[in-house]
Amino acid sequence: MSLSGCFGNSEDFLTENDRKLNRRKLGLIVNQADPLSIKIARYYQKKRNISRENVIIVQFDPRRAALSFREFQHLKTKIDAKTPPGVQAYVLSWARPYQVGCMSMTSAFALGVDEAYCAKGCLPTKANPYFNSSSSQPYSDLGIRPTIALAAVNFQQAKRLIDRGVAAEGTNPKGTAYFLNTSDKARNVRSLFYSDIRQKIGDRFAIQIPKTDALEDKTDIMFYFTGVEQVDKLDTNRFLPGAIADHLTSFGGKLTDSSQMSSLRWLEAGATGSYGTVVEPCNFPQKFPHPGVLMHYYLQGDTLIEAYWKSVAWPGQGLFIGEPLARPFKKFID
Repeated sequence: MSLSGCFGNSEDFLTENDRKLNRRKLGLIVNQADPLSIKIARYYQKKRNISRENVIIVQFDPRRAALSFREFQHLKTKIDAKTPPGVQAYVLSWARPYQVGCMSMTSAFALGVDEAYCAKGCLPTKANPYFNSSSSQPYSDLGIRPTIALAAVNFQQAKRLIDRGVAAEGTNPKGTAYFLNTSDKARNVRSLFYSDIRQKIGDRFAIQIPKTDALEDKTDIMFYFTGVEQVDKLDTNRFLPGAIADHLTSFGGKLTDSSQMSSLRWLEAGATGSYGTVVEPCNFPQKFPHPGVLMHYYLQGDTLIEAYWKSVAWPGQGLFIGEPLARPFKKFID
């Protein structure tokens, strides 16, 4: 029996009369050489009812942290040929490899391999055409497929992540957004935006700006943005389904071998989405999510993958992880 047969039968879907990103427009990429990738993909396909035609099976060494541009381009050519034309975004069912040359794996899939999206030293990079965009059809409109990884080091963690994303649907949670003003001056650069964000969208969602390096014993976290090398006391807090959290530091996107805190720690603590860079980005705020842009699109009903991708102006070095179809702020039936 071929592996493709393990992913169920195709479905007869009604013609869509909307432009929202949904399961029919998501390509699920699986590494056949990685048993965990296969197991995650099977579970995700079942939970999100993804058509077999949208499951794209490839094979490469899962033990490596990075692929070269040449290796990736060979892989991407095969994936492009297998991708249905209606697919607008990708989800990867692995945590490793997470890097392609000087780019992140998710940005290489979305934007194509291009050194202009990297920085040699502390320099700006090529911009994200999807940044702060109203488009819900990024491939049709802009020629890119935003990509995120269902990243986990074991199946139970992946299962909990997926279940949280599904459970978030249309819940309109009344939690809190925490923007931490930390003592780490180099990593606290996003704090320059915090007061303005609260002024503009604080009437739509509760925002607190505590002057601290870590939250403790909070039970209502929907957004958690900070700038430190290591986030302490994560296990004392509770994240609501669909919550987004990240820390501005150099190597959060090195998921399995970072010298700093891996972004995976956020997902393991209960967040549904996170982000981190895979190579030294320097502390450009443009290389990290803008909390105001992210919250604006998430609160108006975008999926997690849309809101996250729209919030990073220079994403070439950054890795997006989480459950892409989480949509807590607007009931949407597909």
